Amino acid sequence: MPDGHFQQDDLREDLLEDRPLGQAMLRGWRRRCPCCGAGPLLRGYLKVRESCPVCGEALHHQRADDGPAYLTILIVGHLMAPVILWVFTTWRPDPLILASVFSVGTVALSLYLLPRLKGALVAVQWAKRMHGFGGKR
Repeated sequence: MPDGHFQQDDLREDLLEDRPLGQAMLRGWRRRCPCCGAGPLLRGYLKVRESCPVCGEALHHQRADDGPAYLTILIVGHLMAPVILWVFTTWRPDPLILASVFSVGTVALSLYLLPRLKGALVAVQWAKRMHGFGGKR
């Protein structure tokens, strides 16, 4: 049989295999390649690598765009707003102190979550074979 036939069968089998979503998201959260879990996913703070240096998985297909920022705002807002309300009603601190402390906390939590959520979002795209992640490595 011609070589093209075998490659087409291999591609069909690869498309039928399930990629574990939970494992991929955990690897992405750790900022590791969703395919192998060993290579670094990001180059710098938020820049996704073109490909994994360990397994060679192409990562340039990702389209995270503004999703991680929206998720970060959503999570940080839902965590900090009730805490601010509780602190203010319980201890009644000076508004300037309250604003200063919670501004630092909000920025720190945002900086912590942003690259991890980006990694998880890229991993979801990889696991669900979105945006060109559907082919073989």
